[in-house]
Amino acid sequence: MHAFRQIGLVGTGRVAAALALALAPHSRHPLLILGRSASRRQALIDRTPGTAAARDTADLAARCDAIAIAVADDSLANVVADLAKARPAGFVFHVSGRSGVAVLAPIAAHGATVAAIHPVMTFTGDAGSEAARLRGARCAITGGDAAGEAVARQMVACLGSVPVIVAEHHRALYHAALCHAANHLVTLLAGSTRALASAGIADPSALLAPLVRAALDNSLTHGFAALSGPLLRGDDDTIAGHLAALAHDDPDLLPAYRAMALATLDEMERAGLTPKTGLREKLQAQ
Repeated sequence: MHAFRQIGLVGTGRVAAALALALAPHSRHPLLILGRSASRRQALIDRTPGTAAARDTADLAARCDAIAIAVADDSLANVVADLAKARPAGFVFHVSGRSGVAVLAPIAAHGATVAAIHPVMTFTGDAGSEAARLRGARCAITGGDAAGEAVARQMVACLGSVPVIVAEHHRALYHAALCHAANHLVTLLAGSTRALASAGIADPSALLAPLVRAALDNSLTHGFAALSGPLLRGDDDTIAGHLAALAHDDPDLLPAYRAMALATLDEMERAGLTPKTGLREKLQAQ
């Protein structure tokens, strides 16, 4: 039985690929994909059964009763603004860890039901294994209201994941804690557990366990090529939000976060990658 008439997806990256594979079986009509690059969109469709291309944003909004936004954190606001102009009437959610439901306000203003759903999982490009790992993993939900939370829980059930509620004002702290544990690939789990508890998570270990195990597996298999997260993407605003949240809510974790982020930039340079200009200065600023 299909949970939704037609699911739409904005994005063609690593997270989008895993979501497309996991959600396509739950869409009665082919899951529609929209992305900036026509070639990347077609490549994703070609390797994902049960998917098709959306003509444009208006087409996606008109045909879909559920739309997932899976784009880089710093692109989210622009995608939301564009989608709001098309006035989708169903359920719209994003999968950013950094942002809560407030960023979706322009879409909610036109009557759509909205929520933030963040899969607590690492994504390195192997959509098949990552869609499988979502089963049993946690998904952090921030709903705009009871209706948004209810549909978000239904969507999380389609992924085979376990829902965990995170308050809007704790999203940045929550995301910083996850990045400290997974993106830096370290054993400093005590700091992440403490920060998640401060963010209102009842069972931090259960939330972290699937994510950390996947990060460890990927690191052992792929080495530094397993790195993901805001430093690799060059998401300045995400890093700034982490630093501010930690300074306010968990200052004891802040020195370790700065140190490991700087070490990650060093490793990126050793691997021949070029970190985005300004990230090092932001992390070294007191």
